[in-house]
Parts: sequence; structure tokens; C-alpha cells
Amino acid sequence: MPKPTTPNKIPVIVLTGFLGSGKTTLLNQLLADKPKTAVVINEFGSTPIDQDLLQQTGMPLTTLAGGCLCCQIKGTLAPTLKNLWMAWNQAKDKPFERMIIEASGVASPEPILDTLLRERWLAGRYRLQSVITTLAIPSAIEQLDNFAEARAQVAWADALLLTHADLADAEQQAALDEYLRLIAPATPRQLAMPGAYRADTLLAQASPFTRRLPNANPLPAHGFQSLSLHLQQALPWPQLQAILQDLLARHPTDLLRIKGVVYLSKQTEPVVIQAAANRLYPATALPSRPADDRRGRLVFIANGDIERLAEEIRQAFGASIASNAIKLHD
Repeated sequence: MPKPTTPNKIPVIVLTGFLGSGKTTLLNQLLADKPKTAVVINEFGSTPIDQDLLQQTGMPLTTLAGGCLCCQIKGTLAPTLKNLWMAWNQAKDKPFERMIIEASGVASPEPILDTLLRERWLAGRYRLQSVITTLAIPSAIEQLDNFAEARAQVAWADALLLTHADLADAEQQAALDEYLRLIAPATPRQLAMPGAYRADTLLAQASPFTRRLPNANPLPAHGFQSLSLHLQQALPWPQLQAILQDLLARHPTDLLRIKGVVYLSKQTEPVVIQAAANRLYPATALPSRPADDRRGRLVFIANGDIERLAEEIRQAFGASIASNAIKLHD
């Protein structure tokens, strides 16, 4: 039976970063580069103000206020995205070419990614392009040390934008560089000097679908694919490490990226998992989050036979995952 026609997917950029780290400034530059962009802004307070800081007017704008996305996403974000797509699909002249979601500064991006990647209706119509996280150099280390949400924002980033460089000294910048080499060694980062960086360059770095391994074979015409995995059970680190290293060894050129946040047995806090360029980096701990569902999440980005990779993952993880815990995304 032929597959049903897949509608054009709208690319989505997710902006994260702790409070005051420069997300809205970055959003303004992205809108200046490409005005035909729909924007969804989430704010923690009940009175939204971020939309008043946007320099670009006339684009579709939705504000979700009164809470963080981590606790309201199921009830507000999914219907918002559905309504925006319906309006886009019905319009003869498309009102936007992409979407940007600016997350609350006190929210982890995990629920946003779950909604985009795992809700079937949305996943068939939206394509996650990249996750960009802003970090204010003078305050970043303190925030990362004290707030689990800040660490989660870095853990899920495809690229990091280091802001407020004009307010930081060389020692603070060097300290943050060293800190990020430990907790996010595979994530590209860019320094945001006023007027000295371009958002489109950052997007090129951030997109997980444009990364290539050195000396890799030419890419097939269909491009990259990804799959997301939910772990129902915590595993010992030696077992998880062995599984991931084996998958990397089996797919030295086509498994381009692994990232996620998981729980390990006999350990209360979650850990960040990252692999790139056929290298698995040491796991780094995140502070515990009381409202967490304690389910591990991993994303695999590949250039090759994604169905074969999914089957190998099912066999490797076995009883640790449910039958519907793997989702494929093109």
C-alpha cells in the first residue's frame, strides 16, 4: 500500500537560556534575518512582556504566560502548534516559513522536544531544526552550578551562544570555556560580541542535520534522520556505556550524534550523555529535579539505515524500553 503524502514540514528553532542571558536579543536578530517567522514565546510570570521587546512586527506571535513550559506544555503548546499549522496550511500566501519557540528562562527544553518529536500529528508537520542556548558569560557558571534547568538547557543544545562578553573579563571567559569543555564537549559555541556575529552562521553550526564526520562518505540524497528513545528503567553506567560504544563502533560513519539526559541505577541525579565524531564523552551529572518523571531520553542522529539502527537499539536495550519507546523522525 503506498504511503500517504507527507505535508511540507515547517522548520522549528528552539531558543533556550537562563533568565537575562540574551534570548530576546538573539530572537530579534533571527527575525531581522528572516521576517517571515512565526514566534511562540513562553514566560514564567502571568503578565507577558517579552513580546513588547521584539523589534519585528507583523509576524504571527503567540505568548504562553502564567507558568513554565515544563508544567504547561501538554495543555498549551501542542494546541498552539496545531492551530498555527492549520492557519498556515489554509492560507494561499503562507504567513511564515519557519517557527521559533522562545522557552522560559526557568524551563528545561525537554518537554518542548518531546512534544515536537513524539506527538505524531505534530511530528508529521514540523521539523526540529536546532536548539540554541544562550549563556551570559559573567553569570553562567553560577547559574549552571545552582539550577538544574540551566544545565538541562546546555545539555540539549545543538549550539551555545556566549553573550554579555562586553561585561566579562578574560578570566571569566576562560573559566566558562573550561567549564563547557567538561559538561558539553561536543557542542559548538560562538561568542556574541555586539555587532560581530551573525545569527545565520550560528544556525549553520547549530543544525544537527548539517554536521558531518571528517572524511565521511558522500551523503545520500534523502539527508539525515533521527530517532528518540525513552528509557523506562535506569541502567548501570557500565552497561549503558557499553551499549552506546558498541553502537558507535557498529556505525562509525553514519551515527553522527547521540545526546540525552538519563538516570543511572543507584544514582538519584540525572546525567547528560553526549557523543559525536564516533566518540562517547564522559557522563556529567545534573542536579536532581523534583518534578522530573525520571525517564531517560536519548536522541540519535544518523545518516544511513535508520530502521536498522532502531532495531539494533531495541535489541541492545531490551527490557529497559517499551515497545513504543522509539520514534523515528526524518
